[in-house]
Amino acid sequence: MIRIVPAALAAALLASLLTTAHAADTPPREPYGIALEGFAYPYPVHQLPLVNDGEQLSMAYMDVAPAQPNGRTVVLLHGRNFPSSYWAPVIKMLNNGGYRVVVPDQIGFGKSSKPAGELHFDTLARNTIALLDHLQINKADIVAHSLGGMLGVRIARAYPDRVAHLVLTAPIGLEDYRLYVPPTPTEKIIESEDELTADGYRKQLQTNYAIKLPPDAITPYIDARFNIKGSPDYPRWLRAFVSSGQMIYREPVAHEIPLVTEPTLFIMGADDHNAPGRPLAPDALRAKMGQNAELAKALAAKMPNARAEVIPNTGHLVFLEAPEKYKELVLGFLCR
Repeated sequence: MIRIVPAALAAALLASLLTTAHAADTPPREPYGIALEGFAYPYPVHQLPLVNDGEQLSMAYMDVAPAQPNGRTVVLLHGRNFPSSYWAPVIKMLNNGGYRVVVPDQIGFGKSSKPAGELHFDTLARNTIALLDHLQINKADIVAHSLGGMLGVRIARAYPDRVAHLVLTAPIGLEDYRLYVPPTPTEKIIESEDELTADGYRKQLQTNYAIKLPPDAITPYIDARFNIKGSPDYPRWLRAFVSSGQMIYREPVAHEIPLVTEPTLFIMGADDHNAPGRPLAPDALRAKMGQNAELAKALAAKMPNARAEVIPNTGHLVFLEAPEKYKELVLGFLCR
């Protein structure tokens, strides 16, 4: 025993030293910047200088050309909780079909500037049209997801001559959330969002979005949010993120959707019952929220040129969960 114990201690000490040496050789990952510096996008990112409410800002975008152009352009509009990089498989799908694909990060999101002021759908719509003007694109098809669906509606209403087709992929805003959820002060939401952990955020996404993807598939997007916490500019990012939630609540588009005249396709996940703010709604009203597939069908029936398709066994990330069916629906619709 006298000889064994020192040997065991020596082995343990050596293992500890080796672990420490390895840690020293492997520097910790740098936190992302609030413009997602350090987070890779699938295609080169460009910047468009803009002025919103007197503030100098920069709008990030990808502009991806097809190998065999068909002369048409699709603009992809992202949701609130994901950077525009998540459109990668849809970009490839559309490129293969001959479409030029323009993919902006709206101001306040992704690799774009985080403004000091509040976000508004009208401002984001003007920014998107300014990007089309910059790229000399007179008319485009719009394919939008989630919050991007609300923005797509606002663009189609304000600039109908610039929109050829509108695809609303699992859009939010199909109901007026103010009818169910009481208003919440911005500072209270900031405090709540700041206390959220990465595990809590994962559970939130899985619950709200009924995600049918493997856990590893959404890890990069959880990292994209929580690695920002290491940035000294994190409070600025957080305020912009909360402003986007207030924008959803304060600037509904549900009443405008029936007035859209451009050809419109709703693509809904049957299991998608996402309804921003639902946990804050009274019990009696909460259960009525988020009947998104039925809401899409009802709205499409009121529109002059629209239809709704519901994909079984899919949630909010329908284009990632059912890519082949999504491809069939989108390409078939855009060819009309």
